[in-house]
Amino acid sequence: MQEPVVRFEHISMQFPGVLANDDVSLEVRKGEIFALVGENGAGKSTLMNVLYGIHTPTGGSLTIKGKKMQHFSPKNAIDLGVGMVHQHFMLVPSFTVAENIVLSREPRRGGLLYDRKAARQKTEALSREYGLKVDPDAVVREIGVGLQQRVEILKTLYRGADILILDEPTAVLTPQETEELFDILRRMVREKGMTVILITHKLGEVVSVSDRVGVMRQGRLVSLEETKNVTERSLAAKMVGRNVLHDPFLKESQAGEVRIRAEKLSVLDNRGLPAVKELSLEVRAGEVVGIAAVEGNGQSELIEAITGMRPMSGGNVEICGTSIRGMSPGRIRRLGLAHVPEDRLSTGVNPQGTISENLIMGKHRSREFTRLGFHVNKGALERYVGKIFSRFDVRAAGLDTTVGSLSGGNVQKVVIAREFSFDTPVLVISQPTRGVDIGAIEFIHQHIMDKRAQGCAILLCSADLDEVFRLSDRIVTMYEGRITGSFPAEKITKEEIGYYMTGARSEEGTSHG
Repeated sequence: MQEPVVRFEHISMQFPGVLANDDVSLEVRKGEIFALVGENGAGKSTLMNVLYGIHTPTGGSLTIKGKKMQHFSPKNAIDLGVGMVHQHFMLVPSFTVAENIVLSREPRRGGLLYDRKAARQKTEALSREYGLKVDPDAVVREIGVGLQQRVEILKTLYRGADILILDEPTAVLTPQETEELFDILRRMVREKGMTVILITHKLGEVVSVSDRVGVMRQGRLVSLEETKNVTERSLAAKMVGRNVLHDPFLKESQAGEVRIRAEKLSVLDNRGLPAVKELSLEVRAGEVVGIAAVEGNGQSELIEAITGMRPMSGGNVEICGTSIRGMSPGRIRRLGLAHVPEDRLSTGVNPQGTISENLIMGKHRSREFTRLGFHVNKGALERYVGKIFSRFDVRAAGLDTTVGSLSGGNVQKVVIAREFSFDTPVLVISQPTRGVDIGAIEFIHQHIMDKRAQGCAILLCSADLDEVFRLSDRIVTMYEGRITGSFPAEKITKEEIGYYMTGARSEEGTSHG
């Protein structure tokens, strides 16, 4: 048995109104992949933030490589070889990919001037070594979340960490990219003796890649086992305290009138280059159309154009029969469109706002919640948000909690709760369960299918192919801004879909409506 490189002893972490970690004792061994699982708010990320020095525990002690930590800071953790890839990216948006990767450890000419060429070369070398393709010169704010995740991983590897914490690292990766990442992790552990701590809600990944797994619930470590002795089902039951089944939904064809129609739609990306190229698509009432595409192939720009967040460069989009060309997102929403965006923190919520303020967005001027159009009807507002808060099981101390202080999964629940509470004929959803625990996934999926049963037209974009297959009536594949195929979900396999996602196959002349 390898010696422990990390030892938590009776760690407690108290925040106002919340005991995030409750007397946690745990050892992580050198040269293993250790998985930490649990529901949103179970305390996983908090415990790892203690290890990375972001939080100073209110009780207990932490030992890293035999050294008992006295002063908690990321710098001290990094100096001891601890690196962390956070669930919410910590990049400088205005910097290039290379500048972010070498930040604070920049190569310099003569020890003084920043060596841009060397930074690019180091980034390209890392990119090739680990199979994580990035453009060193791309500005971070102009690339998708999947590519930003790659930058985060490369940034940590550049600093030479040998204890690597990955918080939901595959949330934005395709199955192929996920397997590539796991191959990299296995190789780093096997060849370099690194230690990897993996936080994930994807239990199939835990069983596939980890050596041991710990289960947290309500701040406590409730189970610690060799992975070979567990199954996805047994882990899920330990996480939520009950059996959780992800059985297929029964689907009966009930598609009605066209609610979303894109005709020869073209959209430019942030660099002014074509991202969507003369794409035509229809979504009908009572159906879920799922988009399957590798990150960066135009699906994000497509969703942004349909929801008014990005202008069209050509073609047209109609929502419920009305052209939205030139409309603001607010006007489009008033046509009957609700939207769950892919980046919940940047465009889904106001992190500085309370849960109440975020849940009421979009209805804050309605007669139901105001008097004379400008005085807030506090009683009606509190009853409304309290009902939604309970119904969607947001885990927080109360409605006055700021959304930015919540775990990633609970932030997602706030967005889902608000948008699903609108009675709209059209629902556009990007990454609905990214970073969400298995119990909440079941809950969100059921609400999506309930919306479908009510006749809602749903356009779904997800990096999780299992999710796309489970929810969709039709699956549309995209590659380099074009639709390469459109299939009934029950008539194609994930393996076949993969060929269309990478452009290896294309349905020439196929109608994609």
